[in-house]
Amino acid sequence: MSPSATHLVLIPSYNTGPQVYATVKAARAQWNPVWVVTDGSTDGTPAGLQAMAAADPGLRVIVLPANGGKGAAVLHGLEAARAEGFTHALAMDSDGQHPAELIPQFMRASQQRPDTMVLGRPVFDASAPLLRVRGRRVSNWWTNLETLGAGVGDSLYGFRVYPVEGLIAVMRGQPWMRRFDFDTEAVVRLAWRGAKPVNLDAPVKYLSAEEGGVSHFRYGRDNVLLSWMHLRLMIEFGLRLPSLLWRRARRLPPFQP
Repeated sequence: MSPSATHLVLIPSYNTGPQVYATVKAARAQWNPVWVVTDGSTDGTPAGLQAMAAADPGLRVIVLPANGGKGAAVLHGLEAARAEGFTHALAMDSDGQHPAELIPQFMRASQQRPDTMVLGRPVFDASAPLLRVRGRRVSNWWTNLETLGAGVGDSLYGFRVYPVEGLIAVMRGQPWMRRFDFDTEAVVRLAWRGAKPVNLDAPVKYLSAEEGGVSHFRYGRDNVLLSWMHLRLMIEFGLRLPSLLWRRARRLPPFQP
């Protein structure tokens, strides 16, 4: 498979154990190149991934010495990707929840409309925790308000193609978006910047512990973080509202057809 010069797969990883190897192999079967950023992992996977990369020129592993959060790992990978001329990155989790077989479809959608962000819209199966499914409806409602109905299909699903330059700009513009607040705040701020959401359905699988599933989500801690994030975004939304209304009335990005 010939490497893309513009689009890469970016996988942040933190202590997901052997599941990360299966995720990386599945991604590499669909795309070239694939980059993995290990975010201070202490489970031995950085060395294992580096061994995989030594035998695969389409795989690169970036090892961060300390855990900084998903957003911090993604930002580190984005800046390295920009330095090598990449314009877009498909971010996916390392824990096996995301459908690697859809990588080519999402990349094609991004290549056809490079000014957009291509967002996965989750299709849940019986493995999805009911509390997680219901909880994300609240975040989706707030995101729809904060973007003035720009069309974000799901605010939390992390299987997405981002414009590299735009996402670096919004992340460097403020100190947040480094942990669980990353996925939601990224789409809100990119929409404010003019990136139109393009939504594609994608299945999500919650692996059990017996299947090798690992989750770092904590209901109390992370819901407090999301609440604080939406409070900040709503305050800024109030300041941006006149501009957003003007752009929507004239069907300017991100409200274009």
